[in-house]
Amino acid sequence: MVYQANQKTLNFEQPLIMAIVNLTPDSFYDGGKYDSVKDVLADVSQKIKAGAHIIDIGAASSRPGAKEISELEEWERLEKPLEAIRKEFPNIIISVDTYRSSIAKKSADLGADMINDIAAGDKDPKMFETMAALDIPYVLMHMKGDPEHMQKDPVYSDVVAEVKNELKAKIQKLESLGIKKLIIDPGFGFGKNTEHNFKLLKHLPELSSLTYPILVGVSRKSMVNKVINTSPVTALNGTTVLHTIALLNGAKMLRVHDVSEAKQAIELVQYYKNV
Repeated sequence: MVYQANQKTLNFEQPLIMAIVNLTPDSFYDGGKYDSVKDVLADVSQKIKAGAHIIDIGAASSRPGAKEISELEEWERLEKPLEAIRKEFPNIIISVDTYRSSIAKKSADLGADMINDIAAGDKDPKMFETMAALDIPYVLMHMKGDPEHMQKDPVYSDVVAEVKNELKAKIQKLESLGIKKLIIDPGFGFGKNTEHNFKLLKHLPELSSLTYPILVGVSRKSMVNKVINTSPVTALNGTTVLHTIALLNGAKMLRVHDVSEAKQAIELVQYYKNV
């Protein structure tokens, strides 16, 4: 499967790496990492050299317990770094992590190539029609609740079936608007406990029937730490193990903090599959 993203190409023949660039002061692992746009550009350069296919820029934290910020604050954090990355790296695919249609539109106007929406349209009724007009790839993620409250005892009767059915309903609505460049994200850690997360990972192949590429975001998350008693800082090895499982189960994109290690996991799994 191949998507056009402005004048660039997303080719899912082999799994792709989406590198995380958090412009937030309070993200769970790397919040407050940058003091200037220059720092952002240096980090983006390193991630591209390490093998990132996509740079995913976020200006509003979605960690468990995070409080919502205003649209103005989100754009003030995002505008200058986005503009600088687009100018400095004209050929890299830039994704913007936002659930606001207005931010999606302004980001696309500045050269963003895709939108990564943790709410899959639930937090902004104009998001789907905006994406139809923009005609760029769109990541729709499953989330139960909102970041501030989502981890307070989430309940499912069948997490795999419920996530699949909710994503399917969203896909049908998007397709009815003519939107076909879709990427689905089961939303690990977004309104799910550790058991829910591992069930989704184990049954990831069941989401393949939705026919769109699957993005997996498990990097340094609590589903690693709660099982092997690590912290976000020490969770790299556990993250790589989960990336390997995800790739074996059909993931086509990994959203990661650590690009080199993800690239190695992809190369080893691809070799294993092709022997």
